[in-house]
Amino acid sequence: MEDHAIPPFDVSDIPFDDGQELRSPPHNYEVEQALLGAVLSNNKAFERISDFLLPVHFADPAHAEIYHACKTLIERGQLANATTLKNFFASNGNLEELGGTSYLAELQSNVVTIINASEYGKIIHDLYIRRELIDLGEEVVNHAHTHELELSATQQIEGAEQKLYRLAEEGQTEGGFTSFADALAVSMNYIDVAMKQGDGISGVSSGLRDVDKLLGGFHHSDLIILAARPSMGKTAFVTNIAFNIAQSTKPGHNAEGNEVDIPMSVAFFSLEMSADQLASRILSSAAETPSHLMRKGELSEDQFEHVFQVSRALSNYKLFIDDTPNLTIPGLRNRVRRLKRQHGLDIIIVDYLQLMSGAPGGRSDSRVQEVSEISRGLKGIAKEMNVPVIALSQLSRQTEQREDKRPQLSDLRESGSIEQDADVVIFLYRDEYYIAREKPGQGVDDSTDKFHEKLANHEARLDAARNKAEMIVGKQRHGPIGSVELHFNGEFTKFSDLVEEDHLPENY
Repeated sequence: MEDHAIPPFDVSDIPFDDGQELRSPPHNYEVEQALLGAVLSNNKAFERISDFLLPVHFADPAHAEIYHACKTLIERGQLANATTLKNFFASNGNLEELGGTSYLAELQSNVVTIINASEYGKIIHDLYIRRELIDLGEEVVNHAHTHELELSATQQIEGAEQKLYRLAEEGQTEGGFTSFADALAVSMNYIDVAMKQGDGISGVSSGLRDVDKLLGGFHHSDLIILAARPSMGKTAFVTNIAFNIAQSTKPGHNAEGNEVDIPMSVAFFSLEMSADQLASRILSSAAETPSHLMRKGELSEDQFEHVFQVSRALSNYKLFIDDTPNLTIPGLRNRVRRLKRQHGLDIIIVDYLQLMSGAPGGRSDSRVQEVSEISRGLKGIAKEMNVPVIALSQLSRQTEQREDKRPQLSDLRESGSIEQDADVVIFLYRDEYYIAREKPGQGVDDSTDKFHEKLANHEARLDAARNKAEMIVGKQRHGPIGSVELHFNGEFTKFSDLVEEDHLPENY
């Protein structure tokens, strides 16, 4: 039987569709060698790259080991060169695997200037991001081919976007220190804005005089937590604020570069109520028409005409409502990015935090951990979009057990990280709600003077608390804490200033 030699296997003999060829992941070993040479010859080069370049960013594992050794020695305050690295690797037996003493000496002789070291570091980092992007693309493709009952296609997209966002964050190599002069310039700009407005407001105005007086408006990149027990008016409060902001304008420029007033844009994420329910509530408040009459169609012709005219005016406002249930942080981030690009963005409102979900495919050990992830995500979105984020939050039942039922920071439900991540924590409290549910004459003979005295006292307290709400600032990172009283009209679910401006005392 005749022997037949098997020809050597050559990967280039494999036919590929569409003329494609096997491609290795992006890398540049020569740049890695040059950078390591710069560090070994002058350790000051490490200072230019240490804030963004890590060993894992190197494509060659040997280069990653050498860079890790340099990093370790330099951060210890020791010298890192071919000689000290020889001793470092000799102790753990890895020297020969990395090419031996000769390779270290070769690297040290492969010198670039310190100035070039920063650019070489950026090239290495960029190539690492590209390799990670390729891996992420393959992962997305593989997950799309796998039918997972737990994750829908939309959730897979959101999960991929979350990973892509994290990769984009890692790709920011320009981070680091901001000079004090630059920081002061930004700070002075906000002070200048507040001075020009003349009302002490440097942030986005709530449209409520006393609220703005205490907070100075809602400031860019702040996470504001609004918390209260049920029936205190959390949603009514933020819908009023959303309406007030949406009917406001800010200075800007048109396409020709002329100064114009630009309508402000509000993103409202309603996880509890549908978009039409929320719109009806805003319409009721704006038209000062009871919502239950609107809902049942029990309006007079004049009332209907008034509501219709108000709705036409409201339709021009840039108030955008998203009522997607179980919204995730990646999903919210993608929506506000798109909105900011298309219509601008001045504030984000989330109703409410506990109805949000963690990242798709995430496996949080507990709900507390998941809520912590959500609050951190909202703070990250506030910083990224550079706008205030108002997130509603529930309070625990422990407020009901106290004689004074005004909420405290410790009442925030499910996670202490909410308090930690928040720049401002606001509570809403209505004494009227609790007084109305008291039973003042319980257990007392209704024919006695004591019964009538209790009843009269109860009525007096109820009258004093009627249509009043208290906004309590329990935390304000950049300002004072305190409280203000507001007027609350339950019929129209409307908050307003308790005292009209015309009736304010002098020097208010």
